[in-house]
Formats: sequence, C-alpha cells, structure tokens
Amino acid sequence: MSASRLIIGTIILIIGIFLIVLAAIVAWWILFYGIPLSLIGLWILFNKNEDKIEKRKDLKEKEYKK
Repeated sequence: MSASRLIIGTIILIIGIFLIVLAAIVAWWILFYGIPLSLIGLWILFNKNEDKIEKRKDLKEKEYKK
C-alpha cells in the first residue's frame, strides 16, 4: 500500500465519519455528504488494483527476463 493512498484514504474516511456524527447532532441532510465520503475513503484504502504493475505491450518478452 502506498503512503499517499493511505494518507488520503484515512483523511477522507475521518472527514466522512465526522460528518456522520455531526449529522446526528445538527442536521440530517449532512448525511448526504458524510456517507459518500466514508465510502470513498474506504474504497481508496482497500483498492488493490492500483498496486499492480502491468507489462508494457511495446516491449518484447526477452527484455522482461533480463
């Protein structure tokens, strides 16, 4: 997991949870911002597809084995 993904995902998740708690105290419409932000934060944290390195298609197979 890259450090930038960890930092951004955690920040977005914390803001989303803060907004959900704030919605319970102040106004229910804040949930429309808190829930999606929390889901986006979780998605950023648990997305493993970004870590995969794809092979370049313009190189031959021999050059990979060096």
